[in-house]
Amino acid sequence: MVKPMEFFTQFKRWIWNWCTWPAPALPQMSLGPGSEGSNPLMVQFFTWDSEYPDMTWWQHFQAEVPKLQELGVTQVWLPPPNKAMNSKYGRGYDAYDLWDLGEFNQKGSISTRWGTKDELLSAIETARTHGIDVLIDAVLNHKMGADRRERFTAVPVDSTNRLKDIGPPRPIEAWTVFDFSGRGDKYSSMKWTHSHFTGIDWDHLTRSSAVFRIPTAQRKGWSHLVDTELGNYDYLMGADIDHNHPEVQRDLMEWGAWVLDTTGAAGFRLDAIKHIDRAFLLQFLLEMKQRPGRESMFAVAEYWSPNVNLLLPYIKAFQGQASLRINLRPTILVAFFDVPLHDNFHHTSRLGASYDLRTIFDNTVLQYRPGDAVTFVDNHDTEIGQSLESWVYDSFKLQAYALILLRPGGYPCVFYGDLYASSHIASKLRLLMLARKQHAYGTCIDYFTFRNCIGWVRGGDRRHPGCAVVISNAETHGSMPGLRMNVGLHNAGSTFKSYFGSSNRDSQLVPIDADGWGLFPCPKDVGVWMRSCD
Repeated sequence: MVKPMEFFTQFKRWIWNWCTWPAPALPQMSLGPGSEGSNPLMVQFFTWDSEYPDMTWWQHFQAEVPKLQELGVTQVWLPPPNKAMNSKYGRGYDAYDLWDLGEFNQKGSISTRWGTKDELLSAIETARTHGIDVLIDAVLNHKMGADRRERFTAVPVDSTNRLKDIGPPRPIEAWTVFDFSGRGDKYSSMKWTHSHFTGIDWDHLTRSSAVFRIPTAQRKGWSHLVDTELGNYDYLMGADIDHNHPEVQRDLMEWGAWVLDTTGAAGFRLDAIKHIDRAFLLQFLLEMKQRPGRESMFAVAEYWSPNVNLLLPYIKAFQGQASLRINLRPTILVAFFDVPLHDNFHHTSRLGASYDLRTIFDNTVLQYRPGDAVTFVDNHDTEIGQSLESWVYDSFKLQAYALILLRPGGYPCVFYGDLYASSHIASKLRLLMLARKQHAYGTCIDYFTFRNCIGWVRGGDRRHPGCAVVISNAETHGSMPGLRMNVGLHNAGSTFKSYFGSSNRDSQLVPIDADGWGLFPCPKDVGVWMRSCD
């Protein structure tokens, strides 16, 4: 029987989902050419320090495409392909020239950190022939590595409250002129100056670092359609782009269409959207979707906050376009990374058995809007030593992947740093990906029975036999009783066999009684069972 408080919570969630929101984004977007009738899967194919000893990164990706296809991957998120402020060390998030994909001698080389434009195009073409779409990481918030300095008037603001001026307007000298002399006017003739930016963080006249607002005759302050953290979070780093400037809008819109047409990529990962004018982003996506053949273009946005109460209204602001006083047709579809779920995984990996697994989905995008959630365990920003460090440790890594790969709801993204790790994590992760591809279909019945041991059964469909899954965060392996789960009357009298194998025959084989029930052991981390063919 459902308790009154639980009923109220479920009813409130139903009201939230169906009475105040548009239809979810994921079912309406293409999740890869090979995703129809199967479980789609994304891979983030890079880490912060990605390098490959014997070939460029684009060549490495191209060589791995057939293996990714075998694992059921339908989309790959690649690192930003644009020229960075430093070609050797820049990852692309320090964006210098979006129009240079490794074609022009700028910032020390023709190649980007990842390789040349020709290598990128060749890798994407190989991916497409193997039924895998590629996503472009679009860094639209800022530019870095300007070619020249210029003098203009700016206003210093409080770094903790960007709405508060801490001094009068004053002359500064800053790196805000982008000439792109190595590229010239090819693809785009636009040259950037301070008038195209809202803020900067360095005054060369006084050799001082601070946040400066750049007022112009057309613009006095920051964009109002950004996150309200720090008063106004328009400014993040580098030379902050003014997305309300007509020349900026035109150049970025043209770049978006050009980069998709040129590379053959299928959509975008949108970087740092909490700092970008929302009206511009909606218009940008609308422009892309209006191109022939791109009506179901995939887009996923990064809004970094572990607080679902901050993230959900932001999602609604994008999909409920009336809140921006914009009437856009066709509907703009954007999925969002489920940062709150990642945060739950991180804390679980640190807290061990003191974390109640029955609450693992509480206060996440997946809980409220599964059709808008791109789920992940870790990414390049969460690695140890990075600015958003929140690494999911090995103690809960595989359990977290089982939760996003083997259950319905959300769209999972596997991190390169886990998939190619030199540990047992990578080998078991690949098996979980195969289990998703081959077995994780049909209805899902949860058995969230114990604090430190939970499980679920996937019923399968006409083409896939389904599976039973159990995860644990118990301190001692074998300390938990088994989990009694029903795998259906159609499996009555059969035996379920461990997908991972086991040295303990009693753990490897689970007999199913005449009513479809079996007692599945609580594993050290993850256990997956499916009906034995024997």
